[in-house]
Amino acid sequence: MKRLRWQILVIVITLAIVGTLLLAQQPTLAPISAEPASGGIYTEGLVGSFGRLNPLLDWNNPADRDIDRLIFSSLIRFDSQGMPIPDLAESWGVSMDGMVYNLSLRPNAFWHDGQPVTSDDVIFSLSLMRSEYSVLPEDIRLVWDSIQVIRLDDLTIQFRLPEPFAPFLDYLTFGIVPQHILGEVPADQLINVEFNLAPVGSGPYRFEQLLVEDNQITGVVLVVSDTYYGKIPYIEQVVFQYYPTDEEAMAAYRNGDVSGISQVGADTLPAALAEQNLDLYSSRLPRLTIVLLNLGSDEVSFLQDKNVRRALLLGLNRQWMIDHHFNGQAIIANSPLLPGTWAYYEGMEQIPYNPDMAINMLNGLGYLLRGESQVRELDGAPLSFTLIHPDQEIYVLMAETIRDNWASIGVQVELQAVSYEEVLARLAARDYQAALVDLDFTRSYDPDPYPFWHQAEASGGQNYSQWDNRTASEYLEQGRVIVDLNIRARLYRNFQVIFGRELPALPLFYPVFTYGVDVRVRGVQMAPIFEPRDRFSTIADWYLVTRRAVEQTRELIVTP
Repeated sequence: MKRLRWQILVIVITLAIVGTLLLAQQPTLAPISAEPASGGIYTEGLVGSFGRLNPLLDWNNPADRDIDRLIFSSLIRFDSQGMPIPDLAESWGVSMDGMVYNLSLRPNAFWHDGQPVTSDDVIFSLSLMRSEYSVLPEDIRLVWDSIQVIRLDDLTIQFRLPEPFAPFLDYLTFGIVPQHILGEVPADQLINVEFNLAPVGSGPYRFEQLLVEDNQITGVVLVVSDTYYGKIPYIEQVVFQYYPTDEEAMAAYRNGDVSGISQVGADTLPAALAEQNLDLYSSRLPRLTIVLLNLGSDEVSFLQDKNVRRALLLGLNRQWMIDHHFNGQAIIANSPLLPGTWAYYEGMEQIPYNPDMAINMLNGLGYLLRGESQVRELDGAPLSFTLIHPDQEIYVLMAETIRDNWASIGVQVELQAVSYEEVLARLAARDYQAALVDLDFTRSYDPDPYPFWHQAEASGGQNYSQWDNRTASEYLEQGRVIVDLNIRARLYRNFQVIFGRELPALPLFYPVFTYGVDVRVRGVQMAPIFEPRDRFSTIADWYLVTRRAVEQTRELIVTP
């Protein structure tokens, strides 16, 4: 019995050891996770109307540009910081003198009909852009008229500039069209060709069909391209439905007709925020609302004093204007350059709303209130001027707030509402004292502040303030000819420091762009944009369909 008990004990111990080893070898189940998968349809309510789906004709139609962004490719694109990144051109090189650019096209780039994209397509597209029938602004056509374009081979192009021009890459964002389809079309007939209704591009999505109701084009259907050279998007189909206003696009979302809204304005924002299943994405627009001051006008010579200009900015409650006139959809501006870009200097001085400090500064300069007067004077000359502004409601509201803010510190401002065309004409003629305007940098990926602030542009150019600062101008001159972005960033930092010290104009804020996407659409991200269509820069990461992913791991534990 003793011997049998010993054998049973050995068997039990052996079975325990074997059981332990078997348990150690059991698979360990990782948590089940959802991974993006191909498929699904994303329908967006696009505010605007159909024109022509052709990147050489869409300059004045943002709705067309939104769709063309997905159908067509460009040589180069820019990321959210304004850094150039490859698109059709997989690489490029610049000569030491900054006057020669060589670009190499991707060998795996194809049109949606299967034909390869070549240098001939690029040169052909440029020939249409240079045409007298082109819809591009004259200044862009003039730049291209001065550049020599050379075909080196099927996939290599050379651009020869007449002089160094660092922002040149900015001009390579034009959409490329296929020569093998449009090559026989005269430039003056491009606007009428069937291609504009059924385009062939080389982007991530290809055109499938137009949606038509009562002989009106109401939408466009795109499907993912299997010939695309970049990352293939997960979403299989993108449908655009046109709506004249963002309010109507919002109503379509509520009715379940669309999954996204291309833009949510300040008036529509409260309703959009009330939608629990609508995610809102915001980014600053490439636009600066600013008060320009005519520093060259003898009628308001006091504006030539930088301390007076600083007092004026201290006296503006910019955050109140943002909260009350824009429903919070704007960002206070401290620089003439766009925040979030490589050229923006994060160390810019932030000038707060401080009317008491403004009053003390004006008192110290000798601008005093005399008797019962509510207007400050110096040597009998009142601190008073006229502010012109566009006769649109939002500008009227802002101008009235500015007037009231400045009245509280003893500065008298007379408002003059005129058409936007007249504002521009008077700026060009330098026939103004102060002006409330927007500086629009849409589609300007390179910062290049030269046109608005260089002293050479003070007479006849866009330096409407007539700011004459030689040191700042030298930084801008160098920033235009030096290709190295690190050096350019230092130059523009120095320029911004001088701007912040001198305040030749009063930056107010950068308006914000907002669009909405249903929570079922995942992977959506929003970065600083240079035009509304940049919201699609990450569309390859958006997804509607997921697949389950389960990982198993086995670990064998061996004990000595």
